[in-house]
Amino acid sequence: MLVEIRFHGRGGQGAVTAANLLVDAAIHEGKYGQAFPHFGAERRGAPVVAFARISDKPIQIHSQIENPDIIVVLDSRLFELTDVLSGLKPGGVVVVNSKGKPPIDGDFKVYCVDATKIALDLGLVVSGWPVVNTTMLGALSKATGVVGLESIIWAITNNFKGKLGELNSEAARRAFEETKPCS
Repeated sequence: MLVEIRFHGRGGQGAVTAANLLVDAAIHEGKYGQAFPHFGAERRGAPVVAFARISDKPIQIHSQIENPDIIVVLDSRLFELTDVLSGLKPGGVVVVNSKGKPPIDGDFKVYCVDATKIALDLGLVVSGWPVVNTTMLGALSKATGVVGLESIIWAITNNFKGKLGELNSEAARRAFEETKPCS
């Protein structure tokens, strides 16, 4: 089964890295995957979109994802700037970095985690910006099961060594524990 995921973030939050780590985790589980970015203005804080596909079979398509099954939102303020939910399939899943219920109406399953708080608690900050990508991968794993948490942690520690790998792994674990349906 092919699962298509679109990540919405801001430059510097790690949306592109999140897509790449997710695919690494999927491949670690014996699945197939693709990850690729779509950039507009390439500057810190500008909206960024990244894509990932995961499948049990080889993936033949190589285009942007117009109708994702899952959307991951690294900054809930993006709802004010762009149509984050554009093309999301009915019954799709939205995983949001948010303290409360985001402005989402429709036939979607919506999960929230305060990824910013987790990143700040763990000191995952670059140039004053909390980096929430690995935190959101833990939330994605909890909300969808598209890949297991242990595979996410494997991908994190395979890409980030030492203390950085430990902190990012802890962020993913905490998000997995704290993610819940938004209310």
